[in-house]
Amino acid sequence: MQATTPETTDKSRGARLEARISVEQKTVLQQAAALSGRTLSEFVVASAQEAASRVIREHETIRLSRTEQIAFVNALLHPPPPNARLRKAAAAYRKQMGA
Repeated sequence: MQATTPETTDKSRGARLEARISVEQKTVLQQAAALSGRTLSEFVVASAQEAASRVIREHETIRLSRTEQIAFVNALLHPPPPNARLRKAAAAYRKQMGA
């Protein structure tokens, strides 16, 4: 993922996002923006992008319990023998690929 800087943000701005929020929410966001030395828009966009990246990362990461980890590794190290359906699919693949 490319780091967002003021230079890259200014060049790539082409879309607009609008949201209706309460007065209280806007006050909190303005205070946080001021404390972080950003404009309200910069703060909201950066915060939303960080949250979006976190959600995407969480959904792209597989987390397994210790028991699940052991079962996964055992399945990799000691796979069951191929069944008839898998052998048929492999033969069809080899035929299709000319191998």
